[in-house]
Amino acid sequence: MKPTVVIVGRPNVGKSTLFNRLTRSRDAIVADAPGITRDRHYGEGRVGGKPYLVVDTGGFEPVAKGGISQEMLRQARQAVDEADAVLFVVDARVGLTTQDREIGAELRRSGRRIWLVVNKAEGMAPAAVTADFHALGLGEPLAVSAEHGEHVSDLMELVLADFPDPDRAAEQPSKHPKIAIVGRPNVGKSTLVNALLGEERVVVFDQPGTTRDSIYIDFERAGKQYTLIDTAGMRKRGRIDEAAEKFSVVKTLQSIADANVVILVLDARQEISEQDAHIAGFILEAGRALVVAVNKWEGLGEAEREQVKRDGARKLGFLNFARFHFISALQGQGVGAVLRSADAAYAAAMSSLPTPRLTRALQMAVQQQQPPRAGMVRPKLRYAHQGGHNPPRIIIHGSALERVPDTYRRYLERFFRDAFKLTGTPLRVEFKTGRNPYARSDARRG
Repeated sequence: MKPTVVIVGRPNVGKSTLFNRLTRSRDAIVADAPGITRDRHYGEGRVGGKPYLVVDTGGFEPVAKGGISQEMLRQARQAVDEADAVLFVVDARVGLTTQDREIGAELRRSGRRIWLVVNKAEGMAPAAVTADFHALGLGEPLAVSAEHGEHVSDLMELVLADFPDPDRAAEQPSKHPKIAIVGRPNVGKSTLVNALLGEERVVVFDQPGTTRDSIYIDFERAGKQYTLIDTAGMRKRGRIDEAAEKFSVVKTLQSIADANVVILVLDARQEISEQDAHIAGFILEAGRALVVAVNKWEGLGEAEREQVKRDGARKLGFLNFARFHFISALQGQGVGAVLRSADAAYAAAMSSLPTPRLTRALQMAVQQQQPPRAGMVRPKLRYAHQGGHNPPRIIIHGSALERVPDTYRRYLERFFRDAFKLTGTPLRVEFKTGRNPYARSDARRG
């Protein structure tokens, strides 16, 4: 499972700047004024091949008495409670403050792994800028510049050193499939879990947000072992009002990363929303095998059903590798077919693809459609081998492969998926250009 790294500190020390640097985004608003981030933002980062989830919090103010400051404190404490590692950010240019001391005391009581980050240290001697912060008793202070990116990668390598690589763990065939059930609140996720189990193992109410944590349930069906992961509903960020619900989004992202197969549950009686597509994007980015279950199919007229299918094809066309099922979890209709598709998607995600067959398929793909020229050069695709599972990764070797356009990469992905019948799983095609043996001698002659 991806480790969760939480950024805390008093207002205006550069937490959002660090968040944007770690996630390579501008999702957090950054301005030279305290208290801009009043909510938590979450995103994904990667360093040295290791992925992680990162959470940006509002200013941590332990002495807050009420109002918005009290709410910011409550959310920050919630984030710390759920963290695998905490980055406590302080300001090198302001120096150690009374508020830093109070936050440090709060963090020491939390029992979490704390990393003391002295930000805004560009152009300053690290030993001098960190000297005062030893007084916090939180270990060696680490000087960085989030704005300029100085020493941020070094920091994250230290933070993640003791965590296993979840991507490598996911590639290893597990003893049985782990299937995450995800979707917006109140689409029937827990009802589907109960239908798969054949018993009332998960509490179901006709109101959104009943499940706030991810629940792992082992079960057997038709002689096969499974682990189901029932997740909290992922709401639009603007509609998440409670601290516990905000962090349920991070838990859902962790569950997706921890699963082999994801069942995305949609509500046939609600229009497919931007949030549904957003959740699907998370699944696709994680590379997880996927089955789409359109729930609450019972009672819909023929015209309504056709409209739902048209909307799905239009709005979720990027999930064309996945099987869609139209079901009634409440009545148990179509549930067995969903599980059979999950089995097939799991088998596809864990497929072993022999190098000779991959290379022959590559040659056939090139015969049907060559990669386009880039100027005077046409990329040469020579052979392919498998680079990993869950999702399957195909490594293609050749020359000038950096010039292969994304459109041709997508063509190859479709070709390999059809050739090997990899239904239900994304596919990653990566290119590796061989070293030119004449490059060094040419450079020397020049």
